Amino acid sequence: MQIIIKYPDLLPDALQQTRSEFEREAKMAMAAKLFELGKLSSGMAAALVGMERVEFLLSLHRYGVAMINLDESELQADFENA
Repeated sequence: MQIIIKYPDLLPDALQQTRSEFEREAKMAMAAKLFELGKLSSGMAAALVGMERVEFLLSLHRYGVAMINLDESELQADFENA
């Protein structure tokens, strides 16, 4: 399946990117946000972008998204179970 998104011809130029760089960046931003919201696993998000899971996780900082999203109680439980 595919999604078609219309954007102005000059948008990649304005961002100093090629068309393919812009489209890959847009896919990565979408995948990162869906991962952050808990809608996609890291593996599924990585597959959406066409990269390995570890590479995806290591790229999340560029979008201000944490690799691990645990609240304080979940983190405490992890420490206790370690």
